[in-house]
Order: sequence, then C-alpha cells, then structure tokens
Amino acid sequence: MRKASRAMDAAFALEVLDKAPYVTVSFTRPDGTPYGVPLSLVRTDEKVFYFHCALEGDKLDCIAAHPIVALSAVTRCTPTVGPKDGSFTLQYKSAMAVGKAEIVNDREEKIEALRAICLRFLPNHMDAFDDAIARSLERTAVVKITLIAPPTGKRKQYDKQGEEMKWGRTE
Repeated sequence: MRKASRAMDAAFALEVLDKAPYVTVSFTRPDGTPYGVPLSLVRTDEKVFYFHCALEGDKLDCIAAHPIVALSAVTRCTPTVGPKDGSFTLQYKSAMAVGKAEIVNDREEKIEALRAICLRFLPNHMDAFDDAIARSLERTAVVKITLIAPPTGKRKQYDKQGEEMKWGRTE
C-alpha cells in the first residue's frame, strides 16, 4: 500500500465487506483471463463468505479451474474537495481479501448459507424461506469462500476540523 497511513486493520476490512451492498469477486477463467463480478455475499465467521448462483456458468467454470479469488469492496465513497488544500479527492472506506472458493455440496451447509444470505438481504421475509428452499434448492449452487489471509482495509476520511484521520484514529 503506497500510503501506509491510510491502512486499516482486518476488523475494519471485515466491517467494510459486511456493509458493502455488493462485493466484487475476481476470478480467473480457465483460459487465464480475468473475470470480475459484483455479488451479494454474506459472512458467517472471521474467514467464511457465501454467495449463491446458477448451477452452471462462468463463476463455476472459473472455480473449477482456478479456485483462488479476490474480493474487493468500497463503502462511503464520497467525492469531496480537500478541506485544507482544495484538492479534488474522495473520502472512502475500502477492503480487499483473497480466498479459496469451493462449491458447497453438503445439503445442510447449503441451506444454512442460503438462510444467512436471506437474513442479511431480506430479513423481513424469512417467513417465505422454507417455501423458497423447497422450490429452488436443487437448482441453486452455493459457493463458499474461505479467506487464506487476513483482509486488508484502507480509508481516507476527514474529521470535523478538516484533518485527515490517519491510522488508529476512530470516528
């Protein structure tokens, strides 16, 4: 990271990944070309994320050939004019992580992952969860991403006095 003063710890990075409405997951296609796509992920512990998709397609082809993936997310991205020097800049919070993706084959883990996804994105509609599982479990793939290193975070943020908040400062 070029500006170490903007580096944040793994807990910050996980918070960004949790709050982002989507996380871009970057895969490698079987032919070696990159493939990145924004996905709705849910995290179930310090290292494990899940997403769902169709039973076939680019994502699953990529995972079969190259299971290592990169995650990237940004929250609070606000264009601003630097309060001290008038420069055009962004205030942001960002996170990156690397993990190993695998298709979930265990029925119970698959259901629990889908439950976690629904709880994150549609918590007021959990009454429909069992019917949705009955209708679509067999035609839905679930992918588990297990982080292989702690995630990294970065932010640029100004306090009320116009000073950039460097490493260690809380909001």
